[in-house]
Amino acid sequence: MGLSVGIVGLPNVGKSTIFNALTAAGAQSANYPFCTIEPNVGIVPVVDKRLDKLAALAESKQTIYTDLKVVDIAGLVRGASKGEGLGNQFLANIRETDAILHVVRCFDDPNVIHVENTVDPERDIEIIETELLLADLDALQKRADKVLRLARVGQKDAQAAADALTKAITAGNDGTPLRAIAFTDEEREALRELNLITLKPVLYVANVAEGDLGNETPLLQKVRAIAAAKKGEVVVICGELEAQIAQLPPNERQDFLTEMGLPEPGLDVLIRAAYKLLNLETFFTAGPKESRAWTIHRGAKAPEAAGVIHSDFERGFIRAETIAYDDYISYAGEQGAKAAGRMRSEGKEYEVQDGDVILFRFNV
Repeated sequence: MGLSVGIVGLPNVGKSTIFNALTAAGAQSANYPFCTIEPNVGIVPVVDKRLDKLAALAESKQTIYTDLKVVDIAGLVRGASKGEGLGNQFLANIRETDAILHVVRCFDDPNVIHVENTVDPERDIEIIETELLLADLDALQKRADKVLRLARVGQKDAQAAADALTKAITAGNDGTPLRAIAFTDEEREALRELNLITLKPVLYVANVAEGDLGNETPLLQKVRAIAAAKKGEVVVICGELEAQIAQLPPNERQDFLTEMGLPEPGLDVLIRAAYKLLNLETFFTAGPKESRAWTIHRGAKAPEAAGVIHSDFERGFIRAETIAYDDYISYAGEQGAKAAGRMRSEGKEYEVQDGDVILFRFNV
């Protein structure tokens, strides 16, 4: 589906460490496809243990996870929207992403100099939000100047667009991220082409010290409070620890995690959280050749899900032979579930559920 997230943050907050850990983790396992498609852009897997279980039952030769594109830009600084620092050069890349991962430093380390000299998540978040909002305001104002001229000569569509732009500019001037504003569907459509950064959903990534994992430190509490106010979610990870995990051979990672008392890598949690942030869910196909995860938007109906696999499947859709994930596991695979009457034949109006294992029937 070409879905992507962009990583933003001040310099020296651990942004690149997290990005490098994400891409290294993907590169070191044959089951985690990764390729660098341009500098600071990587494809990382959405690791789903359900797929591993399906593949084992189906005796699949290949297991293919769904994935996300991750875009990392140079650290933003004060004045980035006006050309300061390097990050401003890449704001266009962030505009093309579907969601924002905002890395916030929540650790003290005298060996890692903070660009503002002190560690303060509230101030740091405000700097980044301000620069992104100023960049949005610049784009909004440029579009508004043109649209308002058209509205004045009586163009109906232009008037509707002008109202949406005015609403967005007013919010931006008040310092409010646009994701916190209740835009109508029509207003969102009018703003869609601008790819406004602060209109995108945001996931705050609190980068903590290893010793602070599992603890609600004052720095972390600040991030949680700000995220709640700004309509964002929070994931807590230790970037340095994740970098160590990513460098281990795949067969040694679980032992390391067990030794550290961690159920799974924090990066797996991060990627799943980003996936959820985009209002996505997963359905599966499973067979001897391959077991595979497919990405759909929550609420997608069966023909649309079929079209994710191939457009011919959607055009010629007949039915979707569906087994819930829990049933597939409980009855040891497709044949067992079918024999137990747990395979359902669903039609065009069926809303695909997260975890469904589906075989599509279609006419060529």
